[in-house]
Formats: sequence, C-alpha cells, structure tokens
Amino acid sequence: MPQARQRGDHLGITSVCSAHPVVIEAALRLGQARDRTVLIEATCNQVNQDGGYTGMAPRDFRAFVEAIAERVGFDPARIVLGGDHLGPNPWKKLDPEAAMQKADALIAAYAEAGFSKLHLDTSMGCAGEPVALDDAETAKRAARLAEIAEAHKTGRDPVYVIGTEVPVPGGATHGLDIVEPTEPDAVTRTHEVHRAAFAERGLEAAFDRVIALVVQPGVEFGHTDVIHFDAEKAQALSATLTAYPGVVFEAHSTDYQRPEALRALVANGYAILKVGPWLTFALREALYALDALADVMEGHAPRGGLMARMEEVMRAEPANWKGYYHGSDHDTWLQRHFSFSDRIRYYWPAPDAATAVDALMDRLGDRVIPPPVRQQFFPSLGLDERPMTGRDLLLRAVTDVLKIYDDAI
Repeated sequence: MPQARQRGDHLGITSVCSAHPVVIEAALRLGQARDRTVLIEATCNQVNQDGGYTGMAPRDFRAFVEAIAERVGFDPARIVLGGDHLGPNPWKKLDPEAAMQKADALIAAYAEAGFSKLHLDTSMGCAGEPVALDDAETAKRAARLAEIAEAHKTGRDPVYVIGTEVPVPGGATHGLDIVEPTEPDAVTRTHEVHRAAFAERGLEAAFDRVIALVVQPGVEFGHTDVIHFDAEKAQALSATLTAYPGVVFEAHSTDYQRPEALRALVANGYAILKVGPWLTFALREALYALDALADVMEGHAPRGGLMARMEEVMRAEPANWKGYYHGSDHDTWLQRHFSFSDRIRYYWPAPDAATAVDALMDRLGDRVIPPPVRQQFFPSLGLDERPMTGRDLLLRAVTDVLKIYDDAI
C-alpha cells in the first residue's frame, strides 16, 4: 500500500474489527467473491490472555477464524490477523507498571499466535497518570511491547502500527460537534520519537516494519452523531506522508462514513480503514428485524421478544454500557439498543443472548421468506426476487456494509 501511494495508485484495505462469527463469515465470503485478502483484527478487550469479553485468547481466536474459513472454503493463507489497541487499556485502572506487565503478556500472546499486524497503543494513562500520555512515554512503552513481540513472534515477521493520537476504541462517549485533524507537525514528532525509542532497544529492523501511523483525520462517531471526512481540512496532514514513503495512515472510527468519504480517505493516504461497530450495528438491526419477521411468519404481530431479552441481559451485567451511556432512563434505554457506539455488541456472546439468537434462527429455519414480508422488514433490499432465508438476510445485512468499504478501497 505505501508503494501504491507513491505511484499514485488507489489501494487500501478494510480492517474488520469484530469477533462475531456472522461478521467474520460475511467478510470471508465477500473476500472470496471479490478475490481479496481479508484483514481481521481482534481488540485488546475482545481477545486477550485472560479471555477478554469473548472468552478467547489470541490462539483461540486464530482457531475460531480458521474454522470459519474452512467452513466457507476460504484459503486461510489469505487472512491477515491483526491485534488492535494492544497495550494497557483493559488494565488502565492499575498502576502503570502493573498495567504494562499485563500488556507485555498480551502482546506476547498475540505474537506467539502468529498475528502479523500489531497496533501498539500505549497512549492512554494508567492509575495516577494523565488521561493521555506525552509522546516520549507513549513511544517508550510502545518500543517495550515491540521488543516482546519480536521475542515471541512466529511465522512471518509482524508489521507494526504506531501513534500517539489514537481515537477512543468504540467511538466517542460524548456529543460531537467538530473533530480537528491531527496537526502535521505531530506526524513528524510521532515518527521520530518512536524511531528513537525503538533504536534505544536495538529494534531498528522492527521499526523498518512500521507500516502505518494512527492519526485523527477528522472523523468520529458518537451515540447519535457522525463527523464525516473533509479532505480539504485534512490536506496538510495527508501531505506529510510524502516524507515517509514506507508508511500509510490508519484511520480509526470510520464507521458510518459516507461511501464517498471512505474513498476520499483512501485517496488521501488513509489506506487502512478500520470498521467494527457499524458491522455489529447492522447485525443488531437485522436480528431485531428477523425477530419481528418470525412473529409475522407465525401469524401474529411483532412482540419484540429478542429486544426484551437483550434488555434483561444488558441490565443484569451493566459494566459494558453503564459508564458510557448517560441521561434519563429513556435516554439510556435508547442508547443500549440503538447507539452508534453499539455497546450491545459486548453482549451477543453471553449465554442467554446466544441462546435467544439461536432460538430465533431455529424459528426461521431454512424457510424462504416471502418477498413481500421480507420487503417490510428489509426494505433496503428492494424487490430482489432471489430466494432468501433468515440466515441469508443476516449475512446480507453485514455484507452490505462491508461492500461499502470494499468499493472504497
């Protein structure tokens, strides 16, 4: 991708940041249909040495993805596995050294499992520290993690993603008005301070494999708001890449961007487009629609059974939404189910939620959904007369988002 940018060619890749099996299957099926390499990334909260919220360690996640690939007939050699936000974030309430020791074990587990794209994210403060660390300390901790990754790597040499202005994982937690792009001088400072920190540990060869910098191109999403990319405002930032021919930018929080904005991001050097919550937002939309559709197919009005069950699951274990959703009871109810940040995604692996989804899909079975009924609950499909089952509709909902990204790269 850096070479393509230097040639003036348009080339990017979608980074699928999800551990949901339907999302991964949709990504692999689209990759197969369009002859693409597929980049799938697990975040430090989803997958870590303690199991994360999915219950999977990195080696388990690799096996999980490869099992789906085998089922759909996708060559696992064409899958790139990445680790996102690898650092102390899940343990930032601990004192800094304790949190970094957990981060050490985290990146060792990812490297040992053969993940070949590693995002080093040490920009956040831990207990007793500022919310955001200064560039020098961020780089020092990132180099520490890179040294551990180099010592534990298996298979191909990993490539690294670095940055000091990393958007909050999962979207903003406050109202949005405007988001300013990273200052161009910050790119030079970030690159140089990391280069020096890597060199201090004798990691020059590893630094040569830094392929991307995380910057803020001026995009973000919150509960109800989306800030779209403005290429003109980010022009000076994009121009800084000319000084770094082996590097591209990695754009986080690109969820819900307009198609033309995504294509403009790639054209302006943001060649790695990360998407996660939008995929599971589409999944949730489809599951709620299928729940209503199943009721209609059984001869009665929609009862909202799955939504009610998910409300019970989220209220029973509020840790994954309580600190993020604010306002009245009505406001937080809406946010639990419909926020763009989609924190309901943390709950689909829960046993009660998984059981409810399985029961829904069993109700629908392999029946072809009559087109007029399908049109009521999936109007975006138009009058497509191809036969579709409930599972087809679920995969289609996620695939439609992935196609927006694939068309942009």
